[in-house]
Amino acid sequence: KDILNVLLDYAKDCKLDERIESMFLGEKINKTENRAVLHTALRNFSNNPVLVDGEDVMPKIREVREKMKTFTNAIHSGEWKGYTGKPIETVVNIGIGGSHLGPAFVTNALHYYHKDGIKVYFASNIDADDILQILEKCNPETTLFLIASKTFTTLETMTNANTAKRWFQNSIADKSAIAKHFVALSTNERACLEFGIPRENMFEFWDWVGGRYSLWSAIGLSISLAIGYDNFEELLKGAYEIDRHFRHTPFEQNIPVIYALIGFWYRNFWGYSSNAIIPYSHLLVDFPIYLQQLDMESNGKYVDLNGNVVDYPTGQLIWGEAGTNSQHSFFQFLHQGTDIIPVDFIGILQPNHNEKTHHQWLISNMIAQSEALMIGKSRDEVLKELKAMNLADSEIQGILNHKVFLGNRPSNIFLLNKLTPKSLGKLLAIFEHKVFVQGSLWNINSFDQWGVELGKVLAGKILKEIKENLPVEGRHDSSTATLIERYRSNRSI
Repeated sequence: KDILNVLLDYAKDCKLDERIESMFLGEKINKTENRAVLHTALRNFSNNPVLVDGEDVMPKIREVREKMKTFTNAIHSGEWKGYTGKPIETVVNIGIGGSHLGPAFVTNALHYYHKDGIKVYFASNIDADDILQILEKCNPETTLFLIASKTFTTLETMTNANTAKRWFQNSIADKSAIAKHFVALSTNERACLEFGIPRENMFEFWDWVGGRYSLWSAIGLSISLAIGYDNFEELLKGAYEIDRHFRHTPFEQNIPVIYALIGFWYRNFWGYSSNAIIPYSHLLVDFPIYLQQLDMESNGKYVDLNGNVVDYPTGQLIWGEAGTNSQHSFFQFLHQGTDIIPVDFIGILQPNHNEKTHHQWLISNMIAQSEALMIGKSRDEVLKELKAMNLADSEIQGILNHKVFLGNRPSNIFLLNKLTPKSLGKLLAIFEHKVFVQGSLWNINSFDQWGVELGKVLAGKILKEIKENLPVEGRHDSSTATLIERYRSNRSI
């Protein structure tokens, strides 16, 4: 309790309350890009205005929501038909990063809420095998493509989009047919029109919506098409409830704040650089992957808001896998490894199925793992067990230390009564706000991602050298030059 009070005092010293209010008020807290951070406005169901540069953005948000609702209902009712008059049966979301990870995770997690007659796939990787394997499952007459790119210039997304377009046009030469099978989630109207997507097929979002926070925007159209707009709105409302809790609840009872402070304590006072996310729900199997972008892209920074290099650790390595699978891969490391890894467990009390035995074993394992990490197994306990087996003293001494668990390894457990759109929205918002709080404690900008850019720029230069067979000696270090030459001398396409 004393430690928690110290951490709470530090949060207050950092003026966390002012930072929270600045975000909700639409102030430009993303200093390096001079942008507001208003994903919370996307799930705002109050009648209060939200201002950006003096303009209330809520009317435009409601307009896009209504357009998403109308479009979703038209697909589900069969009113929207493909170019041959057949209803849409398959949706392919083409995006990457936040335009992929959030929608894909939520869509898969809410499997039990999927609408009959609609299959949803997600293509993201520049590796052609990703999009090609999806296209093998599609019928051009009944497939709808969602091109999710704010700028409509994202390399991976537009490469995959053009491959999908070429595949589609191989079945029909009429260019006007694209209008019935391609939709843009973008703000670049000109590029969308040049691609062949008409203005009425464009769903807008704004530069104050960061990619890793964009599932609440038009980028979430794939979610809406999978589970229905009403359920998509429940997802938003769940997050909105947490937004209100986060904004108005004293820090002493504030879930995202306390969660963030615990992680800050582990990172900066104990030096734990890693955080394992273990959902004991196969529906949440992709949650660790989603959180990797949310957390590591946000707080993987070594420069503070004033442009100074920090002299303290920031961010954590986020990783994990679903239980109980993970128990048979890396839990040995968690229990007896030389590094201590704080663990976050997520459990569902009431499953969406009726397989009682499965679920009781699942929950029992989660609780047992948390207990084992905490209390471990002492040397005396192990010794007593080995002696009861009537082993010789030499055998006991040979195995004794191998069976000892030191314990005192930290974990949290998040329990959801049931996995619903609303409860999932709450869970996601808790983790979003936790990331923001920790960024505030570290005095870094959690809303830019300059570290993503350098590799892209270098890849463009290398691609030009490969395609035009340019000399690489003197342009790169020897290792990079050798790799380029190795590819050029062995390529088959």
